[in-house]
Amino acid sequence: MDQEQTQEEVTISSRPAATARAPRRTGGCHCGAVRFEAALAPDGPGSRCNCTVCTKTAVTSGMTKPADFTLLAGEDQLRAYEWGAKISRRFFCGRCGVHCFGRGYLEEIGGDYVAVNLNCLDGFDPATVPVIYWDGRHDNWHAGPRPTPWPVSPAVTSS
Repeated sequence: MDQEQTQEEVTISSRPAATARAPRRTGGCHCGAVRFEAALAPDGPGSRCNCTVCTKTAVTSGMTKPADFTLLAGEDQLRAYEWGAKISRRFFCGRCGVHCFGRGYLEEIGGDYVAVNLNCLDGFDPATVPVIYWDGRHDNWHAGPRPTPWPVSPAVTSS
């Protein structure tokens, strides 16, 4: 994201990709058991969150609508994990452990979504897209994304 981009532009671009302009990309886990295809906007952005699971998995996601995501292989290998408010259900390969994608519903990003781990895309370098940051750790979705990371914990003040 360049310095001239406004907060409104960041919020709009953080919504799942529209099929008409988004090319379909293939990807999968490390061992190849899980394969998928998804329509993802070519200009990003990637999305990062500071919630406890996102912090530990360090995933940068590309957002798309469920209709624009197809699981090609490995449904029997998928293992799921969800917690807390059940905003997202994360899917990992049961053989190699790679987090491939998540599915969920969050009004602040346009409702139903699939969050594809950009690191799992074939021939794609996640470092080439701008990144936006969400404050999931503090359930602060209404604040929207911003161009800098949200804190993992509240600031410590001295007495």
